[in-house]
Amino acid sequence: MISIIEIKSIEDQVLFAFESEDNTIAKTLEEAVAQGLDLSRANLKNANLDGALLSGADLRDANLYHANLSDADLSGADLSGANLTYADLSDADLNRAILNGANLKNANLGGAILYGTIF
Repeated sequence: MISIIEIKSIEDQVLFAFESEDNTIAKTLEEAVAQGLDLSRANLKNANLDGALLSGADLRDANLYHANLSDADLSGADLSGANLTYADLSDADLNRAILNGANLKNANLGGAILYGTIF
């Protein structure tokens, strides 16, 4: 089934929309990242991004509260100021990711790759 999924900002503005067969939020976000879009202030609360390929993503000040980012590739991603409260980052690749000012309260970082990560 073809469906359109929108990524909205914290202010409820559409940042990106993607139409695809068997679409998911992860697939939509991967396409936005592949296009090099600015996803700062994206509202991804409770999003299932398990295994998503988000290397180099610009997710500054994004709301990732309770998001599932387990096994996600966030290498080189900018998550400065992001809300990662209760986020599952288990086994995620955060190599060279920027987490300055990110809220990691109760986040699960078990098994995450943190080489060169900036906190």
